[in-house]
Amino acid sequence: MLDDSDAATVLALEPIFHRSPPRSGRQVFEAMTAPDYFEVGASGRVYSRECCIDVVTGRYARGEEPDDSAWQVVDPQVREVGDGLALVTYELHQGPRVSRRATLWRRGAAGWRALYHQGTPAG
Repeated sequence: MLDDSDAATVLALEPIFHRSPPRSGRQVFEAMTAPDYFEVGASGRVYSRECCIDVVTGRYARGEEPDDSAWQVVDPQVREVGDGLALVTYELHQGPRVSRRATLWRRGAAGWRALYHQGTPAG
């Protein structure tokens, strides 16, 4: 059963790939995602774990870390959808860009790992 601590932990990891220490390397993102992780982007295109990690680590390596100080996470919700499974949903405001997001997280021996993520443009 999910408790308040579990909910706080997974919410702190969102938006996924953007809440990590500066200059995070591949191992940080591999630890946060399951080996079979994938996501569906705003275009509807499916991205593999390797592709996502390559893009994010490339940005970090070039010093292009996101400035999320003005981002707003609106109406975050955590729902238990199975034993050790949490669905996190929220609306993300990135200036004029607004998207609805959902990430499926699984709790394991090493902590919470993302299985799936989707961001859909809103408005």
